[in-house]
Amino acid sequence: MYKLSPEEFAFFSDQIGITDEEELKNHIVSVVSQAYEVFPKYRCVRDFGFLRMNMSHLPAYPQFLSLSRERKDAIMLDIGCCFGVDVRKALVDGFPAHNVIASDLRPEYWQLGHALFRSTPKSLPAAFIPGDAFDDSIINLSGPAEGPGDVALATVQKSLNPLKGSIAVIHAASLFHLFGEEAQLELARKLGTLLSSQPGSMILGGQRGSEVAEIAFNALRSENSYCHSPESWKSLWDGIVFPRGTVKVECQLRSRNSEPGELIRSSYLLWSVTRI
Repeated sequence: MYKLSPEEFAFFSDQIGITDEEELKNHIVSVVSQAYEVFPKYRCVRDFGFLRMNMSHLPAYPQFLSLSRERKDAIMLDIGCCFGVDVRKALVDGFPAHNVIASDLRPEYWQLGHALFRSTPKSLPAAFIPGDAFDDSIINLSGPAEGPGDVALATVQKSLNPLKGSIAVIHAASLFHLFGEEAQLELARKLGTLLSSQPGSMILGGQRGSEVAEIAFNALRSENSYCHSPESWKSLWDGIVFPRGTVKVECQLRSRNSEPGELIRSSYLLWSVTRI
């Protein structure tokens, strides 16, 4: 359902340049209609979930902002960025655009983000890398060959592999719950190879979760997915993806209402993984 809180209206009105509520709604709905033609099944699109600016509501968001102030060369990756709403919110909150990379399986969504915000690659100089994170040409499982190095983001156009060990912040929203348990582990390991080894570097996000980790049928995709619990999610990162004791994993399980055609779960897992 289309609905904007006062905070959301202020953000989108300012960023898009439309102050009339009805005109703003019509503009946003028009872009969503175009997104339906690309792929109509993502819940964040069909119920206007992308309007929520979810990254800014994560418990670890203040930590992210502190890192961006303290580490001037910090690179941020938004994986599964969709329209780039969270990227733009991060920029408004002070993260430098020239240090931001966005990536999505469907480049049409990033282009529609420009239509939504009436922006251009020149006015929004964040790098965009289209592709499937499970494709080794985008991210492979090998670690950094010689540790982090100086990488000019403007030269990184087709792969995230040149950024191994160089990314300070990775944001993954509503992404992991699309896949089964083994695929989630593979994705976590791949993202782990990108993360800087510098203490404070972090991966944060949110997805559907459960009090008890288990398989759940995703009617929307007609296939099984996997719901992690806070305990299983912590064990995944601290001990499997990263050596035990080298990261701090924080999780919160928050209640939400289920809807027809969704995973039959009523909880959302908010989390962060931080290098110690």
